[in-house]
Amino acid sequence: MKQINEHIKQGNYKQVYLLYGEERYLRRQYRDKLRKALCEDGDTMNTHFYEGKNISVEEIIDLAETLPFLAQRRVIFITDSGLFKSGGEKMAEYLSNPNDSTYFVFTETDVDKRSKLYKTVQSKGYVAEFAVQDESVLKRWIAATLAKEGKKITETTVQLFLSKTSTDMENIQMELEKLICYCVNKDVVSDEDVEAICATRASNHIFDMINAIAAKQQRQALELYYDLLALKEPPMRILFLIARQCNMLLQVKELKSKGYDNRTIASKMGTAPFIVNKCLGQAAKFKTSTLRAAVEKCVEAEEAVKTGRMNDVMSVEILMLSVL
Repeated sequence: MKQINEHIKQGNYKQVYLLYGEERYLRRQYRDKLRKALCEDGDTMNTHFYEGKNISVEEIIDLAETLPFLAQRRVIFITDSGLFKSGGEKMAEYLSNPNDSTYFVFTETDVDKRSKLYKTVQSKGYVAEFAVQDESVLKRWIAATLAKEGKKITETTVQLFLSKTSTDMENIQMELEKLICYCVNKDVVSDEDVEAICATRASNHIFDMINAIAAKQQRQALELYYDLLALKEPPMRILFLIARQCNMLLQVKELKSKGYDNRTIASKMGTAPFIVNKCLGQAAKFKTSTLRAAVEKCVEAEEAVKTGRMNDVMSVEILMLSVL
């Protein structure tokens, strides 16, 4: 990230950029920075956008070979193409010797570092990974954002805030905007302000649901499930979140048993250390065999819905009563 800022500051750009990783907020921020730096304001003739896995590589290459119209450069932005996972050979071949006046900015969630396209961009341009940020970074960012608005927040309150927003910086930004508006006449953000204005993410409800199941509090678990349904969360999304949480618990438990420390586990799983800490505490309540069986039952529940053997609402209810 610092390197991209330096490129912009010096006006010395790479011809190809790849911005990838799970943190979409940062990916978009740096894509927009590059757009502002590389493109003339309002120049629609030389600025182009492609998105999705059905884009035509041949069309993009033809465009790239066209000289810019009354401008220094032509810039092509490509988002979520999947080319860095498969089908990027032709693009890699072109980027090994592209038109000097055409620049590329790729934005992808996931890439295969073994792919020819990744290796080509790495050698010819600049690759930046935007991973999930750790707790200390997020806390500093939240405090700095509030400070710009003349507001302070304590360590315990920012911890409460993060417990509601999780690590998604896009969600954090939206909740911060709401919080700043709510506290317009206050200098210090309190726990009460956070509780009053910040929505609890569905994933946090899932964490609480599994805690309730572990404690054999089936009624509480079902009440949390019905709360999510009342908030218009689709049952199949709730099932997906339960499956994901069970799988995370299984992974952290197995990695911990192999002797890895929490930071290494976080790195291997591509998540923040404080999330690993929370998961380890929850995983300790279950046997490995129980968690493995839970993941399998989630798959069975999904199949039962897709094949019409059971409706979606009931499938999750039965799963919650029998999975752990």
